[in-house]
Amino acid sequence: MVIRILLAWAMLAGAALAQGDTRLMILHDHGAPVVSEMVELTIRGEYDLTVSLEDMEFPNSPDYDWIQVARDDWHKERVNGRLLQIFERKVALFPRRDGPLAVGPVSHKLTYVLDNGQRAETTVTAPPISLAVRPFPADAPPLSARQLTLTDELSAEPGRLKKDEILTRRVTVEALGTLSHHLPARPDLSEPWLILFSQPEIRETVLTEAGPVARVVWEWQLRPRTGEPAILHAEATSWFDTDSRQVEVAPLKPIPFGFVGFGSNFGASDQVAWRNWPLAAAALGGGMAASLALMLQGRGLMPLAGIRRRIRRRLPGPHARAMHRAAVAGDLPALRAAADRHLRWRGQPAPPIMADLDRQLFASAPPGFDARRWLAGFRRMLRQA
Repeated sequence: MVIRILLAWAMLAGAALAQGDTRLMILHDHGAPVVSEMVELTIRGEYDLTVSLEDMEFPNSPDYDWIQVARDDWHKERVNGRLLQIFERKVALFPRRDGPLAVGPVSHKLTYVLDNGQRAETTVTAPPISLAVRPFPADAPPLSARQLTLTDELSAEPGRLKKDEILTRRVTVEALGTLSHHLPARPDLSEPWLILFSQPEIRETVLTEAGPVARVVWEWQLRPRTGEPAILHAEATSWFDTDSRQVEVAPLKPIPFGFVGFGSNFGASDQVAWRNWPLAAAALGGGMAASLALMLQGRGLMPLAGIRRRIRRRLPGPHARAMHRAAVAGDLPALRAAADRHLRWRGQPAPPIMADLDRQLFASAPPGFDARRWLAGFRRMLRQA
């Protein structure tokens, strides 16, 4: 009887010793991150076992994003005088909200080898940890990084563009210590005086030895509608520097646009169209008579701007000859500029067929395009409108 008790006690003591030397922990050295700041976690297991298979899943949560930043590391290490098998997994965690944030528990399912060669299974669990997350220190979408670089590349000098020249603008934002979806959205560069075509953005996260690097690339093809000088507005992105603990600003500087020699030839083709002023006057008189007849038919008086638009939509306009010449010559940028001026003169929005011309202007390998046929369709749509 005494022998049985001693054997049972010895078995319990051995189990307690094994359990004491087998543990899993979530380690970190960041007590109070701000929203979106990367927190480096190390999930460390100390096992007095010969592990043959393992399985661990880091828990997802609506309160944070996370990514594993390195391969799992298994090695031997002496702990409290005993040589143990050590497991380490590196995880980068990014809080989505401020306040107390619980991470875990994390469980590690192990298959290990017994002294007799048989296999056994056990699950070791790391208790949860808590982070005190502070609010993002700026009135802007949260973006935290160790380093942020913004590169703004232009294919030509925007203030001295040649006639029909298209400017390519490529902006690259790279940030160390964040994820790509934390980077800002593509800025809106649209202006009434600008023809703009946006290439699909490139957004990715690349793992490096220094940590995750987020990258986004935006590219536009830009061309002023006229040669009149103008300035493309500036943009700015606020971000939190996790090394200096300060909010920084990454600016997209304003860009002055203009054509070389503006003022000598631009708009001359439109002026030529009005040299035949008697015909224009007759057309204007006919349009006014037609508009007056409509008002006298019981439709009531119209505002002056409405009368002017209705009259102009019955006239060929001062841009008809410029559009015709550009279509015959196959000069698509000049055709686009003349058509746009014609639409603004008529006070009419662009018809859907304008998108066909824009795609042709900015196509990398443009197929055959019949400018005369496009102009006929453009005029047909204006008449139907």
